[in-house]
Amino acid sequence: MNKETRRTAGGVTVGALTLCLLALLPLPAWGQRLLTLDSCRAMALRNNKQMRVAAVKQDVAANVRKAARTKYLPHVSAVGTYEHTSREVSLLNETQKSTLPNMGTGTMAALQPHMEGVGQALQQLGGTFVKLGIPASDVQQMMGGMQTQLTDGSKALAAQLNGIGQNIVDALHTDTRNLWAGSILLTQPVFMGGAIVAMNKMADIGEQMTENSAEARRQATLYNIDHAYWQVVSLTHKKKLAESYLELVKKLDSDVAKMIEEGVATKSEGLSVSVKVNEAEMALTQVDDGLVLSKMLLCQLCGLNVNEQITLADEESENIAVVQLTPQLDVEMAVQNRPELKMLQNTVDLSRQTTNLLKAGNLPQLALTGGYAVSNPNTFNGFQKKFGGFWHVGLLLRVPIWNWGDVKYKVRASKGATAIAGLELEEAREMIELQVNQNTFRVGEANKKLAMAQANIARADENLRTANLGFSEGVISSTVVLEAQTSWLQAQSQKIDAEIDVKFSQVELQKSLGTLE
Repeated sequence: MNKETRRTAGGVTVGALTLCLLALLPLPAWGQRLLTLDSCRAMALRNNKQMRVAAVKQDVAANVRKAARTKYLPHVSAVGTYEHTSREVSLLNETQKSTLPNMGTGTMAALQPHMEGVGQALQQLGGTFVKLGIPASDVQQMMGGMQTQLTDGSKALAAQLNGIGQNIVDALHTDTRNLWAGSILLTQPVFMGGAIVAMNKMADIGEQMTENSAEARRQATLYNIDHAYWQVVSLTHKKKLAESYLELVKKLDSDVAKMIEEGVATKSEGLSVSVKVNEAEMALTQVDDGLVLSKMLLCQLCGLNVNEQITLADEESENIAVVQLTPQLDVEMAVQNRPELKMLQNTVDLSRQTTNLLKAGNLPQLALTGGYAVSNPNTFNGFQKKFGGFWHVGLLLRVPIWNWGDVKYKVRASKGATAIAGLELEEAREMIELQVNQNTFRVGEANKKLAMAQANIARADENLRTANLGFSEGVISSTVVLEAQTSWLQAQSQKIDAEIDVKFSQVELQKSLGTLE
């Protein structure tokens, strides 16, 4: 064999040894995720959809509370409007509109008799001037000029008065078919009958309720993940137990088969052992199927792919749980910590504030208002077809007088709802007190069962050792060995159940006390 051939052969040998060593390594190190109880809890809280919903609800409640706070502050709003009407506002009636433009003509017509008297007076004055020796032609020319001036002056005055009347009519023409208006209004509540205070307290209570709801959801998530985790651990240990039991009955089946060949055992004994082998294989299959489904559930709760391969840290522990001291009964701790009770108390407080809010409907309400308003047309400097505005400030008072008892009936209904919520709170306290008592008792009972199961393990191991020794020496039949193996299997299974029951009872007690962390 040359050097290259030896190198190749050596390489194959080393590769084969490496593959063998990899095959002997524990499976969790290759292709599986190792999870602890704390890591499962963390992933469950991080990936739980309801926890996300609870977080969003808390954010919503915080924004509602912030919105309620703004009711104490002044609010500013702007309003604008345009309106087209079919008719305009008229400050003059139809008679005034027709009379004013003819005011001069009418006046002159009323003065006409007086004007004739003036003409006659001028004629008499002309005759007097003639008697005084003034030439008649000169007097006639002078009197004619005065008459002409008087007539022309009358016509000019009439025209001027007519123009003034027409200007008045034109100035009072409104043309309000197109109306523009706008306003900036500030409103500051002064006293709203306690409605704003009640609304803010309701918002605070609502935020507390969402926090308590989130805490209840968190504890429920931890409770579910703990149950799923310890269920997987329990089935893993039972699978190992089923495998160990299967090895025991298979070895016994092999020994009995050899004894049958040698003629020191009957076929009936061999069939009995074979039945036990089949039962052990069936039990192992059932446990294996249950373990697969339990791991799927745990993965789903943790937010992992349900088909992901996982291994739990407590699967390899020899003892799942140990006997502990029974905790002291502490109902007051549960009353203080349970989020369910806090939510019911929130419901009672919320109902009371609802009553206060309804009572505000029968109380006066006072608000301070102020702002600036504009309009087009406006009448601040006569009638003008342009925007004009003014500042204003005032008080708005609303006093309820009669509403046919509407608020009174609503207040009565709200008080009834408060009474119902109070009774439900009292009932919940009683139920939680009973739950704490039951779970405390269950923890003590689980510890007792675990202690008894641990004591039975030693006796079952000794009984199996004695049976195997007697069978090997030929003084004990296979039936006795089967009974010893069955007793050993039962004792080991009871120990696993007792350990898991201790874990479950502790989780139940922590949840009932509201201390599940």
